[in-house]
Amino acid sequence: MFNSTKQCSCKLIFQFQHKLKQASRHATRACSLKVKRAMNDPLEERKYDTDQYDETDSEITFRFKDLTTKLCDPDHLRSKPDVADLKFGHIFTDHMLKILYHKKLGGWQKPVIIPFENISLHPAAKVLHYAVELFEGMKAYRGVDGKIRIFRPDMNMIRMNGSALSSGLPTFDGMEMVKCLNRLVEVDQEWVPHSEASSLYLRPTLIGIDGTLGVQQSDSALLFAIMCPVGSYFNGNDDSISLLADPSYTRAWPGGCGDKKLGSNYGPTIRVQNKAIEKGRQQVLWLYGPDHQITEVGTMNIFVFYQNEFGDKVLVTPPLTGLILPGVTRQSILQLCEQWKEFRIEQRTVTMGEIVKLQKSDKLLEMFGSGTACIVSPISSIEYQDEIINIPTIQHPNPIFRRIREELQAIQYGHIEHPWAQPID
Repeated sequence: MFNSTKQCSCKLIFQFQHKLKQASRHATRACSLKVKRAMNDPLEERKYDTDQYDETDSEITFRFKDLTTKLCDPDHLRSKPDVADLKFGHIFTDHMLKILYHKKLGGWQKPVIIPFENISLHPAAKVLHYAVELFEGMKAYRGVDGKIRIFRPDMNMIRMNGSALSSGLPTFDGMEMVKCLNRLVEVDQEWVPHSEASSLYLRPTLIGIDGTLGVQQSDSALLFAIMCPVGSYFNGNDDSISLLADPSYTRAWPGGCGDKKLGSNYGPTIRVQNKAIEKGRQQVLWLYGPDHQITEVGTMNIFVFYQNEFGDKVLVTPPLTGLILPGVTRQSILQLCEQWKEFRIEQRTVTMGEIVKLQKSDKLLEMFGSGTACIVSPISSIEYQDEIINIPTIQHPNPIFRRIREELQAIQYGHIEHPWAQPID
């Protein structure tokens, strides 16, 4: 009886101390955010709205120091494919990361790296009935110096915690997760291709696994990460893509979850993607509203490079208003081009009417998509309202999209030492 009473008292004291820490942290953060808004670079301020992540609780989290590793038996190791045969998301590495969360057991459990395996779920698991699921996409690159680097994982963790908050899933300390991912890459480091035409794709995923029906916050969850070697997402680096822009289909809307990386955002797009393929187009250009605002292209952010009425060159991309995903590559492109100071950079609404007008006046220079999987993908044409809009993206001798892609790849593969691509120790 005494031991039971003592345990309950300790638990209450711990919970009270945690709430005090949380309140203090929120008050301090609110003050520091005001200072940061005044001092930070404008593009950095637009990277993510940090206010929406104030609820992220990194006090109750898993820790890298508790990570254990169980290696795959040598006779179960898989043969590695040739780089030329790589297809996106088809072949996976020998190990995976798993971290369970159970509210009744105090929250996050200890992280483990284990041999790649199937996941067993209760038939009533929330992920299966209510799409309580989110994921991230990251890449590890083998540099020219032999070192392996992951590109801006901190930004992925910020976005992942934001997605978790919107889905009623538990949050965690992002840097602890990055350390666990680094260790996973170390274990399977031979899967990182020895080629600058390929990389190792990381897919951290968080799902609700409660074995109960009912649309409510998950008390049990599984955070896991799997990895696969990948080549070019499309056929070739300079292979341009054509788009179908049909205003009768909408990917996201204000107040929705279009700016979160949830699986439920992607499944409903497959039917429209198939329609684009049937019409001879590779991707869908998603439009929104009566004025047909451009938002995303397939699963990528979109950029437009044009010449305005004063003869100035401008790079524009839709703003982070909740309709589009705050892409890591998108933000990196904005920051790179800001450093160049060679043309104007704008984050604003762009409509198909403006695209048509620019094209007819020969002021539309380039359009391209950006994302982790493809890095930068040039766009050659758009089918819109039964007309084809041709875009001279790849017709220029030194297009901006290629320069952006080459600089990002130089950072990712270690040709340029840069804080965005930290080597795995």
